[in-house]
Amino acid sequence: MKYSILLLTGLVLFSTAALTAEQVSPERTKEVQQRTQQVTPYSVDQTKQMFTKTVHGGVQHIIVNSADNTEQIKLVQAYLLKLTNDFSTGDFSVTEQIHGANMPGLAILKMAQPYDIKFKYKALPNGAEIHYSTEYPKYAQALHEWFDAQMKEHDNTVIPEHSQHHKTPAE
Repeated sequence: MKYSILLLTGLVLFSTAALTAEQVSPERTKEVQQRTQQVTPYSVDQTKQMFTKTVHGGVQHIIVNSADNTEQIKLVQAYLLKLTNDFSTGDFSVTEQIHGANMPGLAILKMAQPYDIKFKYKALPNGAEIHYSTEYPKYAQALHEWFDAQMKEHDNTVIPEHSQHHKTPAE
């Protein structure tokens, strides 16, 4: 009996790891980029987007490639501020337009009540960020699944100066 439980646990862990390691096809990445460009006011090819998971959620950064491009910076800031407000009211329609209704974690995030998840917007000199956090394990897990899907489908860019300050356990 113990052997069966151990074997079953191993299979579940292995299948979960295999799904996590699964890569998105280049076609899917291109499709997501095209959909993103259709729903965002800024130029996707003039920005870098990064999703960094934290203990209680994560941080989404969108940084404009050229710090002199004030028009794009304002567009990114306005977009992320709108997303912050939409997410705070449970409106994830932009995410559904880009990634589809079956995006991992999305169904659970849409079930959250106001204040179950905190969405904090911050303007940056060259873009903006949203800090997602919750004290509820169910929503933290959903945020992590959602971030994993975002990282895969948006071809997550590593922006060193923005990832280092989100590594503390307090987040």
